[in-house]
Parts: sequence; C-alpha cells; structure tokens
Amino acid sequence: MLAGPSTLVGELDVVNPYSGETIARVDQCGEAHIEAALALAHQTFKRKSGWLSLQERAAILQRAADAVDSRHEELARGAASEGGKPLIDSRVEVTRAVEGLRMCAEHITNHTGEVVPLKNDNAQTRRIGFTQREPIGVVVAVSAFNHPLNLIVHQVGAAVAAGCPVIVKPARNTPLSCFRLVKILREAGLPEAWCQVAIPEATDLATALVTDPRVAFFSFIGSAKVGWMLRSKLADGTRCALEHGGVAPVIIEQSANLERALPAILKGGFYHAGQVCVSVQRVYAHASIARQLAERIADT
Repeated sequence: MLAGPSTLVGELDVVNPYSGETIARVDQCGEAHIEAALALAHQTFKRKSGWLSLQERAAILQRAADAVDSRHEELARGAASEGGKPLIDSRVEVTRAVEGLRMCAEHITNHTGEVVPLKNDNAQTRRIGFTQREPIGVVVAVSAFNHPLNLIVHQVGAAVAAGCPVIVKPARNTPLSCFRLVKILREAGLPEAWCQVAIPEATDLATALVTDPRVAFFSFIGSAKVGWMLRSKLADGTRCALEHGGVAPVIIEQSANLERALPAILKGGFYHAGQVCVSVQRVYAHASIARQLAERIADT
C-alpha cells in the first residue's frame, strides 16, 4: 500500500501475543519507498484539480463506515488476534471505529467559516474579512498498538475528512487492522494516492519520514518520550498533534457505593493489561474509606 519500487526490503512477522503464533508477514519499506510515498503525497496535494470535494470525502467516509459495520465481527477478531485484547473489547473498538468514521463525515458537512467585521480604523469602513478552512497539506500519522483499528480511524479518518493526503505508520506489532481499514477506504472510493501505509525497516527511516519538510502536519499517538523527541526534529512550519496519554485519576467520594465502584476501578486499571492511555492509574479516595478501598482492591 505504498508507492515506490516493487521490491521491498524484508518482511515483518505479526505475532498473536496470546498464542505466540505468527499470523501474518507484512512487507517493510526502505528509503526509496519513503521518498516515493512522500513525493506522491506531495504531488497529489499540489495538484488542486485532483482534490476531492467535500461531498466526495463525506460520501467515501460514510461508505467506509457502512463497510466496517458490515464486517464487524471479522474486524473485531482480526484486532483481537494481533493485539491480544479480549474479543468482547475488540467488538467495542470496531463499534467506535464505525462511529468515528461517521463523525468525520458529519463534521465536515457542517463546517462553516466566519465573517470578521473590520472596525479598527477608517480605512476598513465598509470592509469585512472572512475565513474558510482549507487542507493543510501532507499528513504523516504514527499510531499505537493498543487500539489497532480505532486509533487509525482517528488519524486517517480525520485526514481524509480534511482533504489531506496521509501516510500512516501503524505500530509494528499491530499493522493488520490498519491495512484492512485503508483497503476499505479505497474500496469506498478513496484514490490510492490519498492514503498510503508505510512500515519502515528502521527507526531512522521513520524519523526521516516524519521530519521531511514536505510534511505539513504530524499526528502521533504513543509514548511521551518518543513523541516529544520527534516533535523536536520536525521541519520548520510543520504542525503537530501529540497524544501521549495521561494520569487517569479516579476520585471516590465518601458517599460512593463501593460495590459499584470496585469492579469499575479494577476493569479500568487492568483493561488490556493497563496498556491504554486512559487506564486507571491513580485512585483518590476520601480518608474515611481509603484504607477499606485499598484493602478490597488488593484482595480482589
């Protein structure tokens, strides 16, 4: 799913973390492929005659949402297989992915600009200013492993909605859901040049992709250490959005029903082995119940 030479530079094993079984092998790309992908995305954006209209983008996203919904169980099992989450949680992820694609489509069809009155001096009398939103340019999206389908929707769906060519690098241990989603988008009518998938063979190639001056926007989901490092190396003028997670506190009041709170805390703390940015990481309880709550958490 990438421009460039037909001969790639090696394969990457995708392993089911529960069984240890190799479930797929995917191609990795080298320097020539990264350059070809960037050149294609940049040329696609510069050729305004080939831009997709707002209506076309919304229709593509709606068709993609319908397709994901129709393949709900298949995609849930695929995400569970490569990511190791319980199937019940992967089913929720697919539902959220469908909702995310629909939200992207609905959001852009309701986008409006603004009229700005100019009243600062006499020279601006009877003049107005107005704004409208335009695509920013080539987007590079680096994603994470813990929601291998839904996080790609957040990044790729938003780029498609905005009218930006996007090159997405999924997590190396969970790339299959990304490939499936991009294929669905293409089947829904998205031209190939508008969304490419890259799995660089080495870290320095991934860094070169992100920091190339042709990249207008960098979307990152992952660790703070890597995210801030990459941000420090971005080309001048490249904008970015970094999602690093948080501290995710839960606050338990004195009047709380512990019978209801305890299962939710445990689920939130150990969901996906805690490897989720919004997993419960801190519990603040009223002094009168703190010890009781801590003991019950420890004993459960």
